[in-house]
Amino acid sequence: MLPQSLAEAEALDRDDPLRRFRDRFALPEGLIYLDGNSLGPLPRATPDRIAEVATREWGERLIRSWNEAGWWEAPVRIGDKIARLIGADDGEVVATDSTSVNLYKLVVAAAALKPGAILIENDNFPTDGYVVQQAARLTGRECRMVSGDALEAAIDDSVSVVVATQVNYRTAARLDIAALEDGAARVGARIVWDLSHSIGAVPLDLPRDGATLAVGCGYKYLNGGPGAPAWLYVARDLQDRLTSPIAGWWGHADPFGFASDYRAAGGIRRFLAGTQPMLSLLALESGVDLFLEAEMAEVWAKSVRLFDLFAARIEATCPELTILSPRDPAKRGSHIALGHPQAYGIVQALIDRGVIGDYRAPDIARFGLTPLTLGHADVWRACETLSTVMREQSWADPRYASRNSVT
Repeated sequence: MLPQSLAEAEALDRDDPLRRFRDRFALPEGLIYLDGNSLGPLPRATPDRIAEVATREWGERLIRSWNEAGWWEAPVRIGDKIARLIGADDGEVVATDSTSVNLYKLVVAAAALKPGAILIENDNFPTDGYVVQQAARLTGRECRMVSGDALEAAIDDSVSVVVATQVNYRTAARLDIAALEDGAARVGARIVWDLSHSIGAVPLDLPRDGATLAVGCGYKYLNGGPGAPAWLYVARDLQDRLTSPIAGWWGHADPFGFASDYRAAGGIRRFLAGTQPMLSLLALESGVDLFLEAEMAEVWAKSVRLFDLFAARIEATCPELTILSPRDPAKRGSHIALGHPQAYGIVQALIDRGVIGDYRAPDIARFGLTPLTLGHADVWRACETLSTVMREQSWADPRYASRNSVT
């Protein structure tokens, strides 16, 4: 039953099993943060961890910390923790590089398994398309772009690799991993999944659904910090059949043998390349450790309630806004997208009033629903503020006519 008043929303928050996590994040008082799907807030444990790394592990122990503090094993250790969030086993995930770099590695590696075109949705986050287009050029493959609705039908014998984003970054529409993997398996194609808007947001079990390759970022729902390292997943029985196109000494079978010729390490380590950025990698670990304390079933159940409340309040108070996200929880992620020609100005007016969302071209106001930090009362208040902005047409303020570099 959805709350019918702010008081009822506050009562729901008092009984929320995830309420204890709110104080684990450094959120400014009075701010309603609805952009954790773009940049997760700062876990309170992170500054102390980074201070320890900088002052003791780096400042005092210096190079000895590669062994003493476990720096060398950090990409695999953190990868094993991330694996628990996607249903994978230890040794199937590594935390490293950026989503774009990891996507390039897996697309090129998977393309070598079978001749044919590389297929991608045309509404993926643009960097995925850029990576695929360049990978296709460099490997002499055809790049095909189709709509998400046409993706399943486009997977045929002529396709080698498919790049698919499970949760659409604009609308939050969610693809069916198991159904697409089943179709790809029938023609011997491999799907590389971008789970940047999925991990920490929706329940995942990649082995159950037949997924063998995936990438994702660490700075959204995992709260790893701006530009946090990303991660990649390769199912164990596929690892030694793939060759990363970016060969570096961290992925060598004997990195401290300093041989002139490259020989790939066995297992997931072969997808490492250069020296890892230890400060940002260990900041990511703090965010992942915190998230692992939560039960994903509770996180998703709350996400559904927050979405339903947000949608109901918009329909009741802002009929001029169009809800673009699917209403069926099984078909969406954990953000809500609202369409309006003045979406940019609407978002800026909200930010000036202490409600932070973001804008996605050409006409979408986007609001992340992050259950560890957001309450039902936050959603109620945010929608009340949005209603005021729409009623007063605050989006027409001349200050919003010029767009910021980051929207």
